[in-house]
Amino acid sequence: MLKLLLAAGVLSLTLPACEKQLEEYNPSGLTADAVYSTPAGFETLVNAAYSYTRWWYGKENGYSVSEMGTDLWQRGAGDVNPDLTEYTTLQGSSAALNELWGKLYTAVNICNSGIGRIGNSGMTDALKKTREGELRFLRAFYNWQIVETWGGVHLSTAEVTAIENTANRTPVETFYKQIFEDLNVAVANLPTTTTDYGRVTKPAAEAFLAKMYLTRGQNREAADLAQKVISSYSYALQPRFADLWSMSNLENKEILWAINYSKDLSVNDRVDPALYPEGHSRGGNNGHLLFLMKYDDQPGVIRDVAYGRPFNRFMPSLFYLNLFNEKVDARYAATFQTVWLANRAVAGIAVGDTAVVASKYIIPASVKAQKKYRIWDQSAVYRPNGIISGDRIHYMTMKKFMDPTRPTIAEEQSARDAYVIRLADVYLTAAEAEFKAGNSAKAAELINVVRRRAAIPGKETDMLIKATDVTLDFILDERGRELGGEQLRWFDLKRTGKLLERVKKYNPDAGASIQDFHLVRPIPQRQLDAVINKSEFAQNPGYR
Repeated sequence: MLKLLLAAGVLSLTLPACEKQLEEYNPSGLTADAVYSTPAGFETLVNAAYSYTRWWYGKENGYSVSEMGTDLWQRGAGDVNPDLTEYTTLQGSSAALNELWGKLYTAVNICNSGIGRIGNSGMTDALKKTREGELRFLRAFYNWQIVETWGGVHLSTAEVTAIENTANRTPVETFYKQIFEDLNVAVANLPTTTTDYGRVTKPAAEAFLAKMYLTRGQNREAADLAQKVISSYSYALQPRFADLWSMSNLENKEILWAINYSKDLSVNDRVDPALYPEGHSRGGNNGHLLFLMKYDDQPGVIRDVAYGRPFNRFMPSLFYLNLFNEKVDARYAATFQTVWLANRAVAGIAVGDTAVVASKYIIPASVKAQKKYRIWDQSAVYRPNGIISGDRIHYMTMKKFMDPTRPTIAEEQSARDAYVIRLADVYLTAAEAEFKAGNSAKAAELINVVRRRAAIPGKETDMLIKATDVTLDFILDERGRELGGEQLRWFDLKRTGKLLERVKKYNPDAGASIQDFHLVRPIPQRQLDAVINKSEFAQNPGYR
């Protein structure tokens, strides 16, 4: 494999299931051949293959790569990856992309190791089939992230146990041929259910395969397979959109696959020298930190567990806020926090009174003057064209990932699971495929299932759309309303060919900077420096 990758021959043992990440620990001098030839030893390899999802989902760099630089988000004052948010300085030195590259290729190599060794694992034939299905799914999943992020870069399907100093340039089509091959094996091998939450299942693999069909323009296959997932299993939308985000309701019937974090925060890799040698992991799910405005400098409000620890990394674009008609769509109130009640008394404000209000509307100065509380309205944050006119610290807060169960106000970790595939996404995948296949009526029917669930009680009829309302932009708007922040947006815009258009139109921070070559990311310079076949494996066009 590539020089930045860990060799799979290094013995890696983990605790059972997905409760602990990869550890490099070899107390007895055992070899990988010896360990992975036993059922218990092979399970540690499979667990290690899963573990690499945890540094991406619910982690800051993962959000920067998958959500920022799109139409929905702009840079908060605390953003540590402005190169990805605004494209102005994006080059091979990107810290987030360096981490992404190394972890993805290490994960693929672990999958390659398991797929190659499973015949000698000592497991029963039935378990071999299931574990190979999981490894095939994970390899396809990691390779999808690689090829969509960097295009036709290095592809490997065999275990590498020593450092290699050359890399290949593999066409995108070849990547996808391998992705489809792996997913077909996964669909054939995986069980329909699991008692070990966090493991991938047949319907999850089918849902992801449907998304891959959609990505490659195979719309009929995508629509039919997504419909099969909707119709053939026991998954169901939650009664209310807000129900999805309750910490007491994480393992619900809408979730096909989630990255599970433990309620015992000590096993969520707060510090892990194998997965996070850079030493900057915050363990657990960090989504609760990243989207919050700084509220604890406002009169009447001090930091508390319920309101969260505000890192103010990311703020919503005015376009994102205006996607919602909050008079009929309950997702607005379930997604954004607009009111903070006083948790300490100050002059004129008692505990429990309104202390801070954030609004996407312009509130007249005469109205503001009558209020005792602080108001951050549109005029205090955005210009009419969406340019940030405020301080990038105070703004509408996305609250979907907040965790009021954290033990202290300083706790950086959350036990919140990170949803990767949920049923609403499958409905919208099917709708997009039907629309692209020329069936707008069916697309509207599928979208209306999602919109009906999203309606404020009594406003269901107001939320329904007609076939003539369905356009690709409407589908993207609906995906934004339903799935914003769930680490899909950059890939959605790229898949639909709308990344450049919508960033230029709706994101004034990045619109002037984004160019055609930003449809793929720069290869890390460390990787380019490490290979000796530099003429064959060079930087992606447009980057230095």
